[in-house]
Amino acid sequence: MLFIGGTAIFLLTMGLLAAALLAPGRWRQAMGSRRFVIGGGIVFPVVTLAALLVYSLGISRALTLPGEAAPLKVEIIGRQYWWEVRYPELGEGAVTANELHLPVGRDVELQLSSGDVIHSVWIPNLHGKMDMIPGRVNRQRLRVDRTGVLRGQCTEFCGIQHSFMAFWVVAHEPADFAAWVARQQAPVPPPATAAAAEGMRVFGEAGCGACHAVRGTAWQGRLAPDLSRIGGRLSLAAGALENHRANLAGWIAGAQDIKPGNAMPAYGRSLEGAELLAVADWLETLR
Repeated sequence: MLFIGGTAIFLLTMGLLAAALLAPGRWRQAMGSRRFVIGGGIVFPVVTLAALLVYSLGISRALTLPGEAAPLKVEIIGRQYWWEVRYPELGEGAVTANELHLPVGRDVELQLSSGDVIHSVWIPNLHGKMDMIPGRVNRQRLRVDRTGVLRGQCTEFCGIQHSFMAFWVVAHEPADFAAWVARQQAPVPPPATAAAAEGMRVFGEAGCGACHAVRGTAWQGRLAPDLSRIGGRLSLAAGALENHRANLAGWIAGAQDIKPGNAMPAYGRSLEGAELLAVADWLETLR
């Protein structure tokens, strides 16, 4: 409805512009009359915009009304420059980063907050924009009706990497969502190869666990994204990179070269090439 209303106003405006440029002189003189200016410049926009406002407020209220079943509550915390996603109702360990996984057909309540500055979350295919304000929790309700992968984005300037602060929404059938939750809650398996075991050792010695958590290990840092299932995610660095072994190693080596200003230090000078690849090998197995 808003699109139709905006299109009608745009076409009317362009028609008036064309008339002002091309119409005979007597038409242009009539368009400059007081009655025409008051009717077209004041009455028409006030009536039209007021009607669209009433319509949009009604839709907004309908989106916030409680449904028959209790919604799934999901906490999303905006950080510079990534997204922490937590599922408090699904037990300890249901935590991910830069991806929002949802079951099809169930109402969801997003509890939106910020850990630093003002962010704004927007998933164009699901809902409008909602600010994430430090010290406050804003709530937004939505429901996904079919499976698929959608893109979300921060839409409030939050620093130099604002435009590289994206995330993915993955909609599952209920059974697949339950299986995803079970994988998130399970501890990571032990390394299956010598390269992965070496990567796990280097990860610990480099101090990565001071900031990152890996479920089932002693590393339970909360300052940076949870890496427990990083190998199965669709992207790295909040949508800045595709997720594969080479980009994992490159991100560890030079995070500040790829995404300047983020909180991840670069390890290119402190880790040898073989060590970087070993860490990437191990992280890639965490699916």
